[in-house]
Amino acid sequence: MRIVLNTFGSFGDVHPYMAIGMELQSRGHVAVIATMDGYREKVEGVGLEFAPVRPNIPQPQDQKSDLIDRIMEPKTGGKFLMDQIIFPAVRESYEDLIAAVAGADLLVTHPAAPAGPLLGRKIGLPWISTVLAPLSFFSSYDFPVPPFWQWTRKLTLLGPRFTKFFMDVVKSNYKAQAVVDFRNELGLSDYGNPMFEGQHSPTLVLALFSRIFAQPQPDWPPRTEVTGFCFYDGHHQSPMPVELARFLADGPPPIVFTLGSSAVWVARDFFAQSIEAAQRLDQRAVLLVGDERNFPAELPPGMLAVDWAPYESLLPRASVVVHHGGVGTTAQGLLAGVPTLIVPFAFDQSDNAEHARRLGASRTIYRNAYRAPRVARELRELLERPEYTQNARAVSQQLKRENGPARAADLIERVLGHTPARDEELVYASGD
Repeated sequence: MRIVLNTFGSFGDVHPYMAIGMELQSRGHVAVIATMDGYREKVEGVGLEFAPVRPNIPQPQDQKSDLIDRIMEPKTGGKFLMDQIIFPAVRESYEDLIAAVAGADLLVTHPAAPAGPLLGRKIGLPWISTVLAPLSFFSSYDFPVPPFWQWTRKLTLLGPRFTKFFMDVVKSNYKAQAVVDFRNELGLSDYGNPMFEGQHSPTLVLALFSRIFAQPQPDWPPRTEVTGFCFYDGHHQSPMPVELARFLADGPPPIVFTLGSSAVWVARDFFAQSIEAAQRLDQRAVLLVGDERNFPAELPPGMLAVDWAPYESLLPRASVVVHHGGVGTTAQGLLAGVPTLIVPFAFDQSDNAEHARRLGASRTIYRNAYRAPRVARELRELLERPEYTQNARAVSQQLKRENGPARAADLIERVLGHTPARDEELVYASGD
């Protein structure tokens, strides 16, 4: 069977689909990753087929800083990305996707790729939708925490009826007009707002995270299945830099500071404040700076800055992990079994931080408060209170019992008419 997985975004938006694609390929299917052309080498490098789908946003190092700043702005960045970049390109995305699905048996769609639902409905191709993080469900029962107005989580005290009303008001400001206009041109009926209910398939919705992280809610779409996190590093892990391996072997576990593959481009003083905080605590530190512009001019003894390192090898060897709250990095932090300090920048990161906090394995400090004295206080709590480490280890053990890519592949095969023989052998995201 030929299965096209259409996605858009950063590494955190591409890696889970690559993990699923590799699992499907191991079962004899042909998996095609359809996304921005900049990921071609990465996808083909692991033996998966690739299909280019616009829009093609330049790699961050090639972009003007003002564009990155606009995308990562907490209050308006998400709307700017959708209204100015993704939605206006829906016709081009649709054309590219038509070519990508030629001969395909199934399409798998991403929340920020609105051409997929249009195409599936128009040509009658079976399609499955996915979400990567709980925020994408916009549940009134698990009320989202936005990257601004964090006080809104207190609205949950008023009950789901009020939170639904509040959310409906917020949703009314996001029209996705370019997609609606194109939908009308295609002669399709109104299936809901493309950003919200319209993104979900009536056949199957895969929640690509763990039940430990977020429990199903009454207002989630029908036919939603939780798969567990779809980790990619374990499938195709690059070697750790030699200098980093030596540093880790030469002393106690360090604090690891990382901003993933997106927030790192708007790091500003994050690493400088992180260095000072680690100094205040007399702790060793590893900084994953991601870009040569973030390399410190000089580092105190007991600290090391590297461009990148494989999370699955590095994070379990940390004392604490400090990161931005992208769902991929959040999942890796929880899998590592060490406490985390999350510093949300934009998009779903505040909501992911809240879900991690509820597990008792993490604390949160918002970007505008990220100053060395405050960071040091938060880190001291995580380092000195044993319950954080105990909870982190317990969560890690549960996540290690799950197999998100295998569960996703089983469910995909069911839609294709296969009945997986391994269902009873797998421990899924229910935690059973």
